[in-house]
Amino acid sequence: MQHFQDSVYKLIVETSTNLPADVRLAIQSAQEREDAGTRSAISLSTIANNIDMAECNVSPICQDTGMPTFIVHCPVGANQIVMKKQILEAVAQATKDSKLRSNSVDSLTGSNTGDNLGPGTPVVHFEQWEKDDVEVKLILKGGGCENKNIQYSLPTELEGLGKAGRDLDGIRKCILHAVYQAQGQGCSAGFIGVGIGGDRTSGYELAKHQLFRRVDDVNPIEDLRKLEDYIMENANTLGIGTMGFGGQVSLLGCKVGVMNRLPASFFVSVAYNCWAFRRQGVLLDSNSGDIKEWVYPNGDTVSMKKEEEASAETSERREVVLQTPVTEEQIRQLRVGDVVIINGPMYTGRDALHKYLMDHDAPVDLNGAAIYHCGPVMAKDEAGEWHVKAAGPTTSSREEPYQGTIIKKFGIRMVIGKGGMGAKTLAALQEHGGVYLNAIGGAAQYYAQCFKKVNGVDFLEFGTPEAMWHLQTEGFAAIVTMDSHGNSLHAEVDKNSMEKLSKLKETVFA
Repeated sequence: MQHFQDSVYKLIVETSTNLPADVRLAIQSAQEREDAGTRSAISLSTIANNIDMAECNVSPICQDTGMPTFIVHCPVGANQIVMKKQILEAVAQATKDSKLRSNSVDSLTGSNTGDNLGPGTPVVHFEQWEKDDVEVKLILKGGGCENKNIQYSLPTELEGLGKAGRDLDGIRKCILHAVYQAQGQGCSAGFIGVGIGGDRTSGYELAKHQLFRRVDDVNPIEDLRKLEDYIMENANTLGIGTMGFGGQVSLLGCKVGVMNRLPASFFVSVAYNCWAFRRQGVLLDSNSGDIKEWVYPNGDTVSMKKEEEASAETSERREVVLQTPVTEEQIRQLRVGDVVIINGPMYTGRDALHKYLMDHDAPVDLNGAAIYHCGPVMAKDEAGEWHVKAAGPTTSSREEPYQGTIIKKFGIRMVIGKGGMGAKTLAALQEHGGVYLNAIGGAAQYYAQCFKKVNGVDFLEFGTPEAMWHLQTEGFAAIVTMDSHGNSLHAEVDKNSMEKLSKLKETVFA
């Protein structure tokens, strides 16, 4: 199959840059259900624009291109050794071409391989089938939503829902709780795959396999079809909304599979996937390796463009333009719900940088600065200049152990990320005069256009995603969700969604 590697490369590029039609239609449906002018509606509009931009630019929809996971179906006699080698070469080339972010990190040393290759990365599963063609499917599932995967061992007690037993009622409680616990940290509204049964390993694998089903398919098992319908109806009453901002739509799809289990074990495994549901597949000629057809309808058949709808809430929304560095006085004037437009220098910082700053000085003056929880996709041109190719926010909760101390130590005024942060950070914002701004998770093309120049970089030895990038910013918009007065939208939505979850405890499921 002389064209196999080239076909796999095309599959990677398509998966990273162009959402399939069934996912786009689900997002369009969510747009129609949200009230115009609300935070969730505005976020969905940004998401729609980002999807079109990624397709047009042939650049990653989200900067976190996740762990590339391939499922290859091949006929008897196919050379799986050669195919795997060519898959790895295609992944390395796609990373070099900035279609994938370098995400393969040595778990012991913390070093990034730079090409997405290493022990266990990417994930490649081979399965034989009786057809003559070769099928290659790929899913790019980012770390933010991967961290919101969850597994339950029944029977168990669930907060707000009580006892979940070893029956369909217990299973539905687990799934509802899985949606609740993800909040906005998994870039809601999202999709879930559920695996019932198996062992701890096969249960998660079954759950992730459900994400390869089409959004609009119908489960052939009647009990599971009813369960999927129940979850879709009731999960969207929780009020979590897009990015956890509150709203009508918290879940875009639910697919459930089942397998046998051991008598002593009963696992319910949930694989949570963000709105940037990047999965695609190709059917290849087994002789040439050429693409015969795409497994899922291509995204360019569904346009995400939508006319903006006017509303009183939209016109009354307060927007504040700030030039960095900012003062404490400017920050104290902000309130939860304000939209902040940032111009001036901004610095990226993730896990490695936060850990470093706890015990060391910063390479630049961060007093009054904005720090962005982001691991961008970067590319260097022939002149040696860096350019931002994709730059959406990462999940901020990972920095909770560090953030409050770093705010106090360096005088940082604005922390930008997604999903919100906890009580320790909120207290630091209140004491020292800072705000947390929630950017739109996954909107990597939308935010990349706001970075007009790369002023410099520190700690490149941490790897491209973890380095401290100095970015010249223009028109970067995000919403204040934690202010300097002790208010947190995230805590409010969490509390309200728990109350709504508790009301589902006694609902009849049949």
